[in-house]
Amino acid sequence: MNTLPELLLRYALVILGLVMAAGGFLWRRHISMQAAASGHPATRKQMLWPTVLLVAGLWCLVERLLQLLLGTKPSEDFSVSIWAERVDIGGVTISSTVLVTWAMMAVLLVLAILIRLLVIPRMTDRPHGLQNVLEICVEYICSFTKSNTGDLGAALPAYIFTVAVFMISCAAVELLGVRAPTSDITMTFSMALVTFVLINYYGIKKKGVLGRIKSLAKPTPVVFPIKIVSELAVPVSLACRLFGNMLGGLIVMDLLYYALGNAAIGFPSVLGLYFNVFHPLIQTYIFITLTLTFIGEAVE
Repeated sequence: MNTLPELLLRYALVILGLVMAAGGFLWRRHISMQAAASGHPATRKQMLWPTVLLVAGLWCLVERLLQLLLGTKPSEDFSVSIWAERVDIGGVTISSTVLVTWAMMAVLLVLAILIRLLVIPRMTDRPHGLQNVLEICVEYICSFTKSNTGDLGAALPAYIFTVAVFMISCAAVELLGVRAPTSDITMTFSMALVTFVLINYYGIKKKGVLGRIKSLAKPTPVVFPIKIVSELAVPVSLACRLFGNMLGGLIVMDLLYYALGNAAIGFPSVLGLYFNVFHPLIQTYIFITLTLTFIGEAVE
């Protein structure tokens, strides 16, 4: 039960937020009226501090009102699990990563079928709308793949495009409050293992088995054991790099929510645009670039 001083403090903060928001609004209006009277538009510098005051007041007001209406959320101990949660389905324990991945695959499959049935048959010589977007994506992936590995067929750009769409979908899932599959070491290692198989597949396809082995013994057979260890370290490196970066973003967001507690309104959403959107896009670019770089080294 809240004591009288605590209630007074809460109502005082509500009033303070209201005063700050009103003051920022009136300040902005005053600057706009002065600018209109002088015939010159108000500059960003003039509007900066009134806007800061208005936003801070609105944040304080909304945060206090929500606490008064909904109550205070009890504090919990901060903990982050490296492994994804496990779900019991019919007596079988399955990782939540598997369930989320299956759901994403189902959604992507449905979207692919819809595009195949509704968009591709209606494509014209003069692209527009969704056709324009699809052609830009396909042309960019094909040119980017070819610039790094040469012409290795249409299968490799298709794989790179699939990986990019999958990782972007993981970022979208994280925006919904679900742990991204790419923050699970088992998922990142699976992706890295596929890359490792493709590296050796294209290397053998281009040079043959003996040629691939000889390429590991250049410029001298002395480096052969070292290059074998280096090749085996590739999937581990790819998996740990992606896992560490994605888990780091997850921990930062969880720390932010924990530190702000009941005041976690607004700010997490702004930072989430980086850690749940921009940051995963960077990791997607890095992963596919490294994949193509290693394949390019195997076939050169």
